[in-house]
Amino acid sequence: QVQLVESGGGSVQAGGSLGLSCAAPGNSYISNHIGWFRQAPGKEREGVAFIYTADGHTYYAAFVKGRFTISQDNAKNTVTLQMNSLKPEDSAMYYCAASRGRVRGNIFSRWEYDYWGQGTQVTVTV
Repeated sequence: QVQLVESGGGSVQAGGSLGLSCAAPGNSYISNHIGWFRQAPGKEREGVAFIYTADGHTYYAAFVKGRFTISQDNAKNTVTLQMNSLKPEDSAMYYCAASRGRVRGNIFSRWEYDYWGQGTQVTVTV
């Protein structure tokens, strides 16, 4: 069982920046997809950004492209999501998720992921 530990998040004014980190203590990210989902109250959980750990290829939802950047630090077994130009609509609980192997289906689908973090709140105020 892979445990994912999230850190970061918090509250920021619109236009500001926040960073989220996802670590897997004692595990290595090898040839799988790691990324972030978010869920706002009353809304479905949606995929935000993902990285394929074997080659570093990244994937972004249209609503964050150009504002968010996902990256990996293999030495620390950590994946980071840097969020810039934040908007109030980015407010949500953010969850780190990892697949057991390479995702063959829809990378943005929650059902492709086997391991989840506990979630961290991001609040963007006007």
